[in-house]
Amino acid sequence: MTTSQDSEREVAHESEPELATPGASQSSGWQSAMRGVFQRGGYASFGARYALVGVWIALTLFYIVDESDVFFTSGTFQTIFGSQQAYVFLGMAAVITFAVGEFDLTIAANMAFAAVIVPVLVVQHGWPEWLAAVAALAIVTGIGAVTALIVVRMAIDPIITTLGMSTLVGGIATKITGGNTVSGLSDSFATVANTQLLFDLPISFYYGLVLVAIVAYIMRFTALGRHMAFVGANREVARLAGVRVGLIRGGSYIVSAFLCGLGGVILVASLGGFDASTATGYLLPALSATFLGTAAIWPGRFNPIGTFVAIYFLVTGIVGLQLMGAASWVSDVFYGGALIIAVVISTLARRRALATG
Repeated sequence: MTTSQDSEREVAHESEPELATPGASQSSGWQSAMRGVFQRGGYASFGARYALVGVWIALTLFYIVDESDVFFTSGTFQTIFGSQQAYVFLGMAAVITFAVGEFDLTIAANMAFAAVIVPVLVVQHGWPEWLAAVAALAIVTGIGAVTALIVVRMAIDPIITTLGMSTLVGGIATKITGGNTVSGLSDSFATVANTQLLFDLPISFYYGLVLVAIVAYIMRFTALGRHMAFVGANREVARLAGVRVGLIRGGSYIVSAFLCGLGGVILVASLGGFDASTATGYLLPALSATFLGTAAIWPGRFNPIGTFVAIYFLVTGIVGLQLMGAASWVSDVFYGGALIIAVVISTLARRRALATG
């Protein structure tokens, strides 16, 4: 076995023990995952993975008992699960960049930019809706490519770069809309997002489920996912192992931007229009869920399923408190507090993983 292969296996072990045997058959992944529940810590490992799910269930039961007449209804169920699709797309975009050790504050601005480009092109310039949607995706993906060029090729700090890019994109969005909500998309375009399926939930909810499944599969069972873990764990060792670190880092920004653009197109289809000034309101919840997700499923790692669980855990808590009479500011307190707690948990989990490596 070559030195390159030895290095790659070493990083795999550091980043995630289950990935230490990359040659294993994908068909045995489920059996290996189940065996892992009762190995390397047994029930303690199981508790660490699914504690957030347990808290979510307990919180739901509390609201059902305390506010059964208003919480335990189909309307509340649809409010919780039928209104968070934008956060799912933003969360997956954040997971992809954070997993490789990058940081992206443009996610909400990119989504909002796509959401305003579509109605501007359709309503103000007479473009066909589908062509406008494709143009919005292309433009936002291009923004991701520019961000990748600045951060990866020019080695500029990602926080400064993405903060500046977010502000720039938000300013352009305000300019092209005149600071107003641009609406007027057709009902036929709205069916892309609002068609009701199982449990009377919009089809956009199921788009989110499919996206989470795809990202989880790639990150857990493919060579690309292993390489992402290598880069996130140690760029230099990953480079020595033959991983194309720059390509993976830059690609994460591009794919992230594409997912944000796709989420923006779906969002504006469901609403019929969008106000660019509301973009900042999407960033904190998405980041809170992404960091809180590191406390679930794959503890200490940014992961799509944990983020998905965290999104709906947070909205369940907020909706329940609002039904109990809490003021509107409770959402800011909930998301802000969750972000602080999640960062602390994530940091401690990573330190523990390194200590027990």
